Amino acid sequence: MSRIQKERDRLLATTARTVGLTATVTALLCLSVPGTLPLPLYFASLVLLVCMGYAQFQLPALLRMRLWMWVIVVAGLALVLIHLLPGHELVPSAVAAVGVVAAAAIPSVSVLGSTSRASIAQLVVAALATVVATVATLAVTGSRLTEVVVFILAGWVALTATGVWLSRTVPRTLKRISTMSRAYRVERQASETEARRRQGARLLHDTVLATLTLLAHSGVGVSVGALREQAAEDAALLRQLRLGFTPDPSRSGDYRLKPVEESTLGNTLESVKQRFRRMGLEVNWHGSGQVLLPSDILDAFLLALAECLENVRRHSGVNEAHVTITDDETTVRAMVTDSGVGFDVSSIQEGRLGFTESIVARLRDVGGNARLFSSPGSGTTVVLEVPK
Repeated sequence: MSRIQKERDRLLATTARTVGLTATVTALLCLSVPGTLPLPLYFASLVLLVCMGYAQFQLPALLRMRLWMWVIVVAGLALVLIHLLPGHELVPSAVAAVGVVAAAAIPSVSVLGSTSRASIAQLVVAALATVVATVATLAVTGSRLTEVVVFILAGWVALTATGVWLSRTVPRTLKRISTMSRAYRVERQASETEARRRQGARLLHDTVLATLTLLAHSGVGVSVGALREQAAEDAALLRQLRLGFTPDPSRSGDYRLKPVEESTLGNTLESVKQRFRRMGLEVNWHGSGQVLLPSDILDAFLLALAECLENVRRHSGVNEAHVTITDDETTVRAMVTDSGVGFDVSSIQEGRLGFTESIVARLRDVGGNARLFSSPGSGTTVVLEVPK
């Protein structure tokens, strides 16, 4: 038996035990109402209920399941017959106990009936025995408990349908989980293979680089003096860090280091212009050529500006855009204009200016703003504003 079938049978057996024990306890409570049964009949019913409850409790063990099923059916039928036989009057609590046993406690085995053909045959025999015994006893005693018969039939139908649904759904679900597990293992193996391939590529790269370095130095490599000098500088730096000193270098070799708190906008604008020129968009700059901005504001400003130019290149239908940079004491503005096809501004959702929401949000996080003006056939103008 496969693991999926074992898990299905265990779930069905657990469901049958839960339903059966609930019905058995309910019947016991109904029969325990004072004045319901004579004392000898009550003790006989108690023995049958204990046998039936023990058999229901053993169902999830999956050992001798069919034997426990027949114990439940026989004990339940015996309980129904001794209450419906003539000789004492049926009070409402006894009628309720008979209905619960015949409609839930015995039919709980129907949850297990759809696992095999033999189980289906046993299920049919048990259902017919329960209904026939109940109807025959009612006919002999002359009782007119139609509600009990309807309740019994409804219980068998409902629990049988539950068993069929679970027996078909659980294997399908477990197969899908197994398929996902296999896909995950394949993906993990592919990731591990890719990692090993990259590791091999890095090793090969390092080997080739080391070989080329030796060839470039005529097989001599770095001199001992240079290595000692570099090691001494590294040791001094580590000693300063260990003592709590924060290095603040102003130069590195022949290069002077620039502060990162502020950057010149002119140099970065020129790089953006050259990048879009290589992509086929001619950008004409107007206005201020040199503006100092903090690094975080400059990053947000350039991202929004580049996205605007990218929209011009993709959607305007022209290969030329005009960017006008102006600034005053508090604000830097960029106006991106093209003479392309344009569009209807009312068709654009509020808060979206044709570029991604993350860039707009980042622009607003630094205190900036963005506005859009366009009309079909008249081009598009986007105004970006950031504080200084």
